[in-house]
Amino acid sequence: MTLLASVTVLLSAGQLLFKRAGLAIQGRPLADGLWTLLMLPSFYLALTLYVLATVIWIYVLSRMPLIEAYPWIAVATVAVPLIGWFYYGERVGPLFGVGMALIVVGLLLTQLGSQR
Repeated sequence: MTLLASVTVLLSAGQLLFKRAGLAIQGRPLADGLWTLLMLPSFYLALTLYVLATVIWIYVLSRMPLIEAYPWIAVATVAVPLIGWFYYGERVGPLFGVGMALIVVGLLLTQLGSQR
């Protein structure tokens, strides 16, 4: 479970950094935006986190069934919007909150259902 959680944390942190990179190139013409992106440490850190998450993910999949591991990726579906709300002031409405709660319930059900 610890490795599964680390994949989710790494993916979520990567999204935070990708958002930072996206804000840095916002409104720039394509060529200028790409050049700016290539100069951003946050872009390279995000890519590094994704590579690390992928390596850990492959290791996890070598030791457990995909049907048990994959629902943990849904945790990022909840974490990333919360990060966007907290760090970037993005709007998270009440229905979105209900949807996130359903995802968490679904995760719990899938994990309980996969117990042998």
